[in-house]
Amino acid sequence: MPTFRHPNRWRLIRRTALALGLVGCVAVLNVLPQKLVMVGPPQIVETLHPKVGVHTRLTDEVEAWKIQRTCEMVRQMGSPWIVEYFPWGYYESSKGRYDWSHPDLVIDHATAQGLTVLARIDFVPEWARPEDTTFRHLDADHYGDYAAFVAAFAARYAGRVEHLIIWNEPNLSFEWGYRPPDPEAYTELLRQAYLAAKEANPDVEVLMAGLAPTTAPEGNPWGLDDLIFLQRVYDAGGGEWMDGLAVHAYGLTFPADEPPDPSQINFRRAELTREVMVANGAGDVPIYITEGGWNDNPRWTKAVRPYQRIGYTLQAYELAESWPWCEAVCMWVMRFPWPQSTHQDSYAFVTPEFIPKPIYVEVGHYAHGEPYEYWSE
Repeated sequence: MPTFRHPNRWRLIRRTALALGLVGCVAVLNVLPQKLVMVGPPQIVETLHPKVGVHTRLTDEVEAWKIQRTCEMVRQMGSPWIVEYFPWGYYESSKGRYDWSHPDLVIDHATAQGLTVLARIDFVPEWARPEDTTFRHLDADHYGDYAAFVAAFAARYAGRVEHLIIWNEPNLSFEWGYRPPDPEAYTELLRQAYLAAKEANPDVEVLMAGLAPTTAPEGNPWGLDDLIFLQRVYDAGGGEWMDGLAVHAYGLTFPADEPPDPSQINFRRAELTREVMVANGAGDVPIYITEGGWNDNPRWTKAVRPYQRIGYTLQAYELAESWPWCEAVCMWVMRFPWPQSTHQDSYAFVTPEFIPKPIYVEVGHYAHGEPYEYWSE
C-alpha cells in the first residue's frame, strides 16, 4: 500500500528544528566571555606608614579579576602588607599531589602589586586525619605530612613569600580539632615545620601561630589563656623554632591606647605578649600583628560605632609606630568574597562588590598623609 507524507507534519518538524537552532545560537551568544586578566607590570606601594597592613582573605575567591582588584585596592590604600590563608587541604587533596593553581594566582597578583605576603598555612586534608574529625584535627603521626607541605610551599614561592605562619590559634579547642589545647604538641608541630621550611628555603621566616586573645584558665575545655600558652611553648623549647611571632590584637570595645591588663582583651595585650618573649630571652624576635581591629556592627555587643572604629584603627596604626619590635599591623579584614550574613561583615574594609567603606577611605588618607573625609582628630 503506498505511503503519503503529511506536508504539515514535516513543516512542523522543520520549524521546530529551526527554532531549537535559534535558541542554541542565542544561548551561545548570551554566554559572557571570560575576562582576560593580565598580571601586569610590577607596582610599588606608596605609603608614609610602612607598618599598615590588612588580611585579604582571598582563600575562596575564584575569579582572577576579583583577586587582582582586591590586591590593587590594598596597594591603593597604602598597605604594603597582607596576610593570606593557604589551606593545606585545598592544595594537597591526596598525599604528594599538589594543585598550585589558586595560590599561584593569589601570589602572582599580590607580588605584582608590590605587596609582602604573610602566608598562614593550616586546614587538614581528609587523608591526613581520622574519620569524623574536623579539618583542624592533626595527629602527631601526620605532623611530618604537614611539614612536607610547608616545605613544598616554601620552595615553590622562594623569593616571593618569605613569611610562613604555622597554624592558627592553637590555644582554642576548635582550632585544635575540638581537643584540649596542647602547647607542647603544638611546639613539636612548629619544630617539624620549621626544620622542613628552612631546608627548602633557608631565607624564609617561620612565624609561630597567632594565638586567640583569651583569658581562659588552665583546664578550660574551650581554650587556654594566650599568655600561658606562649609561656608553655617557650618552656617546651619553642623559642628555637620561630623567627617571629604572629599576634592577634583585637580591641573589642576599648580604644587602642587602653592600658594592657592580663585579665582584659584589648589591642595593647600585644605588649603583654612582648613581655613574655623578653622574659624568655627573645627580645630580638619580631612580632607581626596578623589579625586585629574593631567591628562596627550595630547589633553586636562587642562592636563600636563606625566613627569610633575609624579613630581606634588609626590610633592602633600610630601606636605601632612606637613599637620597634612590631613589623606590621594587618587588620581583619579587607573583603569577603560574599556576604557572611553575620557580624563578620562589619569587620570588612570593602564590600563584596568592591565598594569602599569609610574605614578603607580613612586608612588610605592616613597612609598617604592626606586630609580625612570622615574622621576629625
